[in-house]
Amino acid sequence: MAQSIDRRAARTRKALQGALIALITRKGYEAVTVQDIIDEADVGRSTFYAHYTGKDDLLRKSFEQLRALLVDEQRDSADQVRSKDALLFSRAVFEHACEYRHAYRALVGSRGGVVAANELRRIIGDAVRKELSPRLGASTVPPDVVVQFVVGTFLTVLSSSLRRRPAMPPAEMEKVFRQLALRGIGWLIE
Repeated sequence: MAQSIDRRAARTRKALQGALIALITRKGYEAVTVQDIIDEADVGRSTFYAHYTGKDDLLRKSFEQLRALLVDEQRDSADQVRSKDALLFSRAVFEHACEYRHAYRALVGSRGGVVAANELRRIIGDAVRKELSPRLGASTVPPDVVVQFVVGTFLTVLSSSLRRRPAMPPAEMEKVFRQLALRGIGWLIE
């Protein structure tokens, strides 16, 4: 019985996340209401609030799929932390951003964009910290400065790439990001 409840909860969360993305693309984040989301997902208000505290919470938690993807990517490439292989997690995030390009673009400049950027900043920061942690302690540069440098570079490449028409493909985004970031932290990972 518990497994069917878990599946039902997962289906509900997926429906609500899909509804939010569809609405952001059509209306923009600011115009979307919780009522719009529950109407689009065809769930009740109490069901929505059983899972989320509001639309900002739904947006934040929608990034959990991306976080899980990065954890898997890093587990698969745990032994590849040489200079030429560093920061490979970026491809997965760039691919995610391209898959949901219209939603990312619609978020830019809205309050949702701030929520999304903060969540991305946390997710990317955690990935960078995890990958570089063995080397950060040996550096004279404070670890949080190194992490924020890489995260800032990543977000700059992501936002400028998504604004371009046509958007840069994920492989190109990764190439630009790695060129910039690895020049900045090359001394740390060589």
